[in-house]
Amino acid sequence: MFLEFFESKGHLAMKSFSLVPHNDKSLLLINSGMAPLKPYFTGAEIPPRRRVTTCQKCIRTGDIENVGKTARHGTFFEMLGNFSFGDYFKHEAIAWSWEFLTQVVGLDPDRLYPSIYQDDDEAFDIWNKEIGIAPERIFRFGKEDNFWEHGAGPCGPCSEIYYDRGEKYGCGKPGCTVGCDCDRYMEVWNNVFSQFNNDGEGHYTDLIQKNIDTGMGLERLAVVVQDVDSIFDVDTIQNLRNKVCALAGVTYETDPKKDVSIRLITDHIRSATFMISDGIMPTNEGRGYVLRRLIRRAARHGRLLGIDKQFLAELSATVIEDSKDGYPELEEKKNFIFKVLSQEEEKFNKTIDQGLSILSNLEASMKEEGKTTLDGKDAFTLYDTYGFPLDLTKEILEEKGCGVDEEGFRAAMEEQRTKARNARQTTNYMGADATVYDEIDPKITSTFAGYDHLEHNSKISVLTTDTEVTEAISDGEHGTIFVDETPFYATMGGQTGDIGVIRIGDGAEFVVEDTIKLLGGKIGHVGHVVKGMFKVGDEVTLSVDAAARANTSKNHSATHLLQKALKTVLGSHVEQKGSLVTPDRLRFDFAHFQPMTKEEIEKVEALVNKEIQANLPVVTEVMDVESAKKTGAMALFGEKYGENVRVVSMGDFSKELCGGTHVANTGVISVFKIVSETGIAAGVRRIEALTGDGVFAYYQELEDRLNRASALLKTTPAELENKIAHLQGEVKALHSENEALKSKLAKDALGDVMDQVQEIKGVKLLAAKLADVDMNGLRDLGDQLKEKLGEGVVVLASDKDGKVSLLAMATDGAMKQGAHAGNLIKGMAAIVGGGGGGRPNMAQAGGKKPEMIDEALKAAAELLGEQIH
Repeated sequence: MFLEFFESKGHLAMKSFSLVPHNDKSLLLINSGMAPLKPYFTGAEIPPRRRVTTCQKCIRTGDIENVGKTARHGTFFEMLGNFSFGDYFKHEAIAWSWEFLTQVVGLDPDRLYPSIYQDDDEAFDIWNKEIGIAPERIFRFGKEDNFWEHGAGPCGPCSEIYYDRGEKYGCGKPGCTVGCDCDRYMEVWNNVFSQFNNDGEGHYTDLIQKNIDTGMGLERLAVVVQDVDSIFDVDTIQNLRNKVCALAGVTYETDPKKDVSIRLITDHIRSATFMISDGIMPTNEGRGYVLRRLIRRAARHGRLLGIDKQFLAELSATVIEDSKDGYPELEEKKNFIFKVLSQEEEKFNKTIDQGLSILSNLEASMKEEGKTTLDGKDAFTLYDTYGFPLDLTKEILEEKGCGVDEEGFRAAMEEQRTKARNARQTTNYMGADATVYDEIDPKITSTFAGYDHLEHNSKISVLTTDTEVTEAISDGEHGTIFVDETPFYATMGGQTGDIGVIRIGDGAEFVVEDTIKLLGGKIGHVGHVVKGMFKVGDEVTLSVDAAARANTSKNHSATHLLQKALKTVLGSHVEQKGSLVTPDRLRFDFAHFQPMTKEEIEKVEALVNKEIQANLPVVTEVMDVESAKKTGAMALFGEKYGENVRVVSMGDFSKELCGGTHVANTGVISVFKIVSETGIAAGVRRIEALTGDGVFAYYQELEDRLNRASALLKTTPAELENKIAHLQGEVKALHSENEALKSKLAKDALGDVMDQVQEIKGVKLLAAKLADVDMNGLRDLGDQLKEKLGEGVVVLASDKDGKVSLLAMATDGAMKQGAHAGNLIKGMAAIVGGGGGGRPNMAQAGGKKPEMIDEALKAAAELLGEQIH
């Protein structure tokens, strides 16, 4: 209804963007309708139309601790928005918001109240004189409520519209009206008038391009229209809430404590389902950590409700069923979403049991020390490492009459947040690192003309050095050249940018080290001037390095074959998570939940080589996105595709949407070899592989190594295995002989030591010094002497290469009388300048002072005397 209304007002309805921000480091997740449209607001990119409308999926976690505790808070929501990029302004925005709410949705005008920024008389006049709202029904609020700004950059006043839900939702206090904290007056619409630029120092100047950014929460509007208590009672969300209740065997609104868990699970499973569908995986940092935290909180509250099995994937199915019409990617990714949820829930079930065990140990320590309060740092470790929320720790300890140092917990959390804040990069308004490219006129763009030829003539449109846009660059200078049309492919879709040369006739020459893609379709050739000078407006000849392009194309085409082969061998859940295609090798990251076996790797490799040998034609067709998807072409969700896309087919084997460069037929690739398969993140594997010349170079290197190894062992490659087996046998025999000799030397060095036995309080002690015996030798001798001694304590000390080795052994009888080898060694080790210890029956240590060995052996008698009782 909303999108159709604004389409009738000349707006382009765009699909919801991914929850993962594109080219914006200031956000972990998309949290508003305008967030993905920032480049259009700043003028960095030209919008597809100056009027746009969207229904954007969003996640906000600022109030995550309140989710479930109140009926208002949630992390996932859908934001309806209408946007103007320098087109219409306050008059139209206000009029259309009123028209939509009163005439299209049918809300009672007498129950709607606008608010404005306190100094915005223009907005007041529009509401009062044009819309006809009485002055006393228009509320003026300060900067905190009705002025939108986010650090430096575009900002401005806003005008909100509140709906009076009736007395039953009020607080009953005298003077309760718009702006009260109770649930009676609900904000349903927010018109942001982006008309100023804040320089970051609090100075405001008028923007040349004034913008409109309107937001309205779909769920909030549904609450009002359906006249229900909260977002959890809206029809679609209620359906999910009821599913939670059915799984737990509980009834909503019969137990306030259980209601908290029901609401929390309902909200968190929506967020998690949408996040996973946009390619976010649970990890310990960034947006992956947000997802992990949501899943684990939901899983724990499931336990609190008594759900004793894995249940999140089952709930996710309800989310998908209720939302797939608006978000078809949910249905497409269904099995993948279920797998990620199940795996993470299983991990958490193991972790929470581990956490309970740790907490149990901490309780025991508290009891021993007579404490009744758990240290805040320990509580934070449980929270941070084992996913134990503070309320769970408190709950368990309260049952035993104990508490938690919450102040210490908060301090530990703040310390971690400070570390995270300090680690953030300095960014511009867009959240990207500020660069010289931000200064280029956004209207300038480039066209790629290099699919069919590697040389092209064009005109320079922009030049930059590393720090500024310039008119010319000359000998030795580093910079970036932009032209109208280029045969150079820019780094995109995992394929690295072309390298090559830009020339002016036989004179000036610029070496291209990299080709980059920038906002607005600009292609930059980064490099340095070898000779001459380049000026804006110069006609130039651009020549791509043919060998590098050919090898890159082989690796890119092989990547397509690899993706299809992985799906064939491992299953349809395999999904690209990233790739890198260079002239030297290819790297492919994909979703898979365990390491590939040797047999699986061999099968994939063989399948790719089979399709290479089949000499399949590589055909490229340009068509619209929907037609492309109907042909079965694989697309990456979250990728931004234009109206028309390139579909690259390799026979009947592979078909993908791809803007990269490829070979004419698969036979050109020649050969394919996987050189490694590793894990890089939870549920993500990485394959590195070679093709063509790279494979031949790889085998040449292996052959060279084989020949070098054979030469070292004075044999031939054919006889190398036999030679190694023979040498291993020799080494084993010599090792045994060496050990026997060392043992004999140690015995000889010891001589007849039995006459050195002393008696300490009825316990026999043999304390002896040796030379040049290592710890292994001491242990062997210790065992032999203990046997000879019968009952008692053996202490041996040796000096080898200036280092001291100490060993103590005690028999069962000696231990019964108090002897403790570990404590004995600890005391002796301190004398010889070292440390060590061990069990009551055997201990060892090292030291740095061989001159103190006699002193340490003397001390052994005193220390043993103190132990015997």
